Amino acid sequence: MPAVAGVVVLALLAVLAARWLRSLDPVADFIATYDGHPVLPEGTPEGMPWWMGWQHFLNMFLMVLIIRTGLQIRHETRPPANFTPTKDGLFSARGNTPKKFSLTIWMHQALDALWLLNGVIFVVLLIVTGHWARIVPTDPHVFQHALSAGIQYLSLDWPTENGWVHYNALQMLSYALVVFVAAPLAALTGWRMSSWFPTEAKGLNKAFPMEVARKVHFPVMVFFVAFIVVHVFLVAFTGLLTNLNHMYTSRGGATDAWGLVVFLVSVAVTAAAWFFLKPAFTAPVASRFGTVGR
Repeated sequence: MPAVAGVVVLALLAVLAARWLRSLDPVADFIATYDGHPVLPEGTPEGMPWWMGWQHFLNMFLMVLIIRTGLQIRHETRPPANFTPTKDGLFSARGNTPKKFSLTIWMHQALDALWLLNGVIFVVLLIVTGHWARIVPTDPHVFQHALSAGIQYLSLDWPTENGWVHYNALQMLSYALVVFVAAPLAALTGWRMSSWFPTEAKGLNKAFPMEVARKVHFPVMVFFVAFIVVHVFLVAFTGLLTNLNHMYTSRGGATDAWGLVVFLVSVAVTAAAWFFLKPAFTAPVASRFGTVGR
């Protein structure tokens, strides 16, 4: 409780400080000049195409299950079953001597592979369609806009939102950080700890120690969780129905409940997958790629 009270007090102080700053003429002029929305390159497409909605759902679906299995691995003392990959198979680096590991780890790796594939497709589509310009900062004043948006958020007088047309600078920097920094870090450190890493490559082992990967991988997961919490909060409190229609029905001005309906269906599908993520259901699938046993 003392920790919670401390966080609440700090949050209140931050709000009061931001409101005081906004009462100062230089800060007010700064926010008027840099309203929080960077200038986008000419011809940047608006809206969210259908493929982005599917990518968003798949990313949510896989990320929830990846975080779940990752936390299970972290706290697992006695795995429900073990998995030994087929030599030189899909879950073993070529030349590695197969070693058994937890079935939970196998599930985590399988989900990671699907998430990585989804991410690669997403980045390719971003580049091909020009939507990359919505999340890659190109305005030289992006950090001034980000500071302005931050002050506006802290003061509880939020920047004007229109995610169909553009993101504010903090959103843009956050999305760029997730897609081009956090995701590759998660993939790289996860690969180092996985059965796909070539354990016989002595030089690579020395250059990229397991201990380094472990120290980085968990904080990256914490970052993703924090990002998701803030993302969901902002979606809910900056126009829930409009935002869900943007993401799930690819409609810019819609305020009906169809986006919410599709979102709730996606949550139900994710919950069902969470339920079926048990050895009774995962072991038969894993056995196609190796041996499952105690």
